[in-house]
Amino acid sequence: MENEKETIPGSLLTLTAGIVITLVSFWYGQNNGLLPEQVSEQAPLVDKFFNVMVTIGTALFLLVEGTIVLALIRFRKRKGDDSDAAPIKGNLPLEAFWTAIPAILVIGLGIYSVQVYEEMGGFEPAGHHMMAKSHSPSTVAQMSGTAMAAPLIADSSEMASPETAEETEIKYGFGAAPEREGKLPDLTVNVTGLQFAWIFNYPESGITSGELHVPLKKDVLLNISATDVIHSLWVPQFRLKQDAIPGSDTQLRFSATKTGTYPIVCAELCGSYHGSMRTTLVVHTPEEYEAWVEENRIAQRPELNRAVAVKPENLSTPEFLAPYAEEMGIDTNTLTQIHSTHH
Repeated sequence: MENEKETIPGSLLTLTAGIVITLVSFWYGQNNGLLPEQVSEQAPLVDKFFNVMVTIGTALFLLVEGTIVLALIRFRKRKGDDSDAAPIKGNLPLEAFWTAIPAILVIGLGIYSVQVYEEMGGFEPAGHHMMAKSHSPSTVAQMSGTAMAAPLIADSSEMASPETAEETEIKYGFGAAPEREGKLPDLTVNVTGLQFAWIFNYPESGITSGELHVPLKKDVLLNISATDVIHSLWVPQFRLKQDAIPGSDTQLRFSATKTGTYPIVCAELCGSYHGSMRTTLVVHTPEEYEAWVEENRIAQRPELNRAVAVKPENLSTPEFLAPYAEEMGIDTNTLTQIHSTHH
């Protein structure tokens, strides 16, 4: 007994390994840095769920890979040992344990994901919403061949009035969060996906753009549709993604928490140029957003479509001064009299 070598009890080693794995997993789960910045109210909900999964995945990885490495070292074949390994019989408690633990984890993650889905507004969108028609099929066909880089202004004759807006039943997507349920959004945008571009129409102002512009910290509702195949509107920084399905309108409701320009990517393989189906989401301060709206309202005025460029030297003096005189309350007859008096 005196020559017996003292060793650390296996139970103590197992406990120590469990504590180390737990601490490492929790630390990496909260500090993994795998996701981009958070830019929406919904993003923290998704990130918390993601961090829980990373924590569990890290613990399982360390446990499984650590066991494999330990087995390779401890049970390796020694030099000169040609004997058979000791027979191993089944261990029912162990098998029940490693079956029950994954089952509990999967069920727990499933319940948590449903809670996150509810808090993001996933159970709210069923109901009726008004979705205005922003452009005719011929207009969409013409737009599909353009780069859609700068905002495009739809012809006022194609803008839907309240009488022409059609009622669309929304069945899929993310609606208002529970605290906003039943409240109207601050801004509604109709989104159309087509090969290979996104079109954003603002029914209240009549603006159609190839970029999505929204105000900061306002409740925004996107009514999403597709004209050809399935597309998917994905904004990584917002942690939001919603399919655009032909013949079945979907919706996405969110609130931005930081100004800036963020990429919008199609996350559903939709054809040969799927990789180029990208645009941007621009988050403005409320003042900047109002300025953007006014800018584009001016660009869509009907009289601008009839403007003809002229050379100032071809105009008579009254004609040249008329726009300026009108603001001063002076008519062209007065200008003519003044001009004749001086000659």
